[in-house]
Amino acid sequence: MSSIECNIVTDKPAPGHLASENCAKKDLHRPESLNRVGTKDVCRLARQLATLLHAGMPLVPALSVLVEQLREVGKRRVMRLGLRESPLAEIMEQVTDAVRAGSTLADALSRHPGVFSALFVNMVAAGEACGTLEDVLLRLAEMLEKRVNLANKVKSALAYPLMMFLVAVGVITFLLSYVVPGITQIFIEMNRILPWPTILLISMSSFVKTYFLLIAFAVCAGIFAIGVGYRTKEGKLLMDRFKLKLPLFGNLFLKLETARLARTLGALLTGGILILNALKIVKVVVQNSFISAHLDSVEDSVSKGETIANAIKKTGLFPPIVFHIIATAQVSGNVEDGFMSIADMYDDEVELTTKTLTSLLEPAILLVMGIVIGFIVLAVLLPIFEINQAF
Repeated sequence: MSSIECNIVTDKPAPGHLASENCAKKDLHRPESLNRVGTKDVCRLARQLATLLHAGMPLVPALSVLVEQLREVGKRRVMRLGLRESPLAEIMEQVTDAVRAGSTLADALSRHPGVFSALFVNMVAAGEACGTLEDVLLRLAEMLEKRVNLANKVKSALAYPLMMFLVAVGVITFLLSYVVPGITQIFIEMNRILPWPTILLISMSSFVKTYFLLIAFAVCAGIFAIGVGYRTKEGKLLMDRFKLKLPLFGNLFLKLETARLARTLGALLTGGILILNALKIVKVVVQNSFISAHLDSVEDSVSKGETIANAIKKTGLFPPIVFHIIATAQVSGNVEDGFMSIADMYDDEVELTTKTLTSLLEPAILLVMGIVIGFIVLAVLLPIFEINQAF
């Protein structure tokens, strides 16, 4: 029997779903979620547990081995790097005790929603019900690794242009606040008619020097206000919608979330999770709350008997190729493969778009910085040339 057929086709949630539904609610407000325990740690844990199970070790002894391994790694971290021991060892010990006492692995994991997401718990529950736990764990590890790698590629590609921009702003601010005033003061004391670039530069320098603290305070206050607003439901929805409307970057963010959504849905359906339960879980996995809100309408349409392709098309949020691939996959009876194909396609597009943006941003920032510094140099040199001509 395939993994998809092993679920009883009813309206009841998949095993472990009730526990993980609570997990999903908590996941929306989990600042400690994967900060205390990194996603890479969870990936490694899933892969190691799958390897132990594949070797023929029963579940409880396999979990005990993982706890021993985690404690040993924790001791090395403390001794060599001076870091505190990872809390994952203690969490897995609690999971092991719960499983030893008769709980399922999924229910034991669902008691730690800050570490194991609703996606993780539900797929483990489906794997336990189907007897394919090791395969599900391997699939989870691969999916989470791909997600982390894709996000890291975007972050690393955009980090350099961002650093260049911050350095450029810092250099220009330093020149206007400390270097230019000393030079332009000489021209002011000469009581000569100055060229307009020099007058503009003196005005800009005077403004920055006079209101530097106020400008710095306003920038910090703005960043703080955005951070506070992003923690509210309405503020997060507004800013997530704004992110998708950004020039250049909006399309990148949409592709990134589409890849994450499609891969998660594909993995859940392959793992035997029913489509409605899968949609409930994926709403938590998607980090953009604006897209997550649109998934509510998708879930509602599917619950009324509409196909997933038509429900996604109605949102008007995703490109036509997305729902056409899903519709074609539905006809052939391989919806999960369709979602995986979409995920692979958008993974490649995100990587290509990121490289393109990086190649455009770097010279653009250098050009702007060159123009600004060139203007400053010109504004300083023009009065000097006029003085030389006068003599």
